[in-house]
Amino acid sequence: MSHESHEPLRGACHCGAVRFEVRTAVTPAARCNCSLCRRKGALMTPPFAAGALNILSGEDALTLYQFNTRVARHYFCKHCGIYPFHQTRKDPHLWRANIGCLEGVDPYTLDAGVNDGASLSVVEDT
Repeated sequence: MSHESHEPLRGACHCGAVRFEVRTAVTPAARCNCSLCRRKGALMTPPFAAGALNILSGEDALTLYQFNTRVARHYFCKHCGIYPFHQTRKDPHLWRANIGCLEGVDPYTLDAGVNDGASLSVVEDT
């Protein structure tokens, strides 16, 4: 399944407090092997420009988590704990969304590569 970048995709956290729209392709999907992504296990969209993400509601329900180099900005719903999107560490102008949060997209039907986020860490195992 491939969505062209001009087609907006809608997404939400589990409880629906955070709702967003994003203009991005869905493939190639990716996982990351950094310590956080290993634990959350999310399948991510390809990187997209910050302007492609529009938070429709619930910005006040988002909480920010940063670790290690504190460049990446990982957002989570403070009510249900789901990660909907994050600002990347490799390029802070790029973002990725959690494919599991996107309406009409089944993450279990997509093949995914693994990004080597662990090699970007400055502290062991983070």
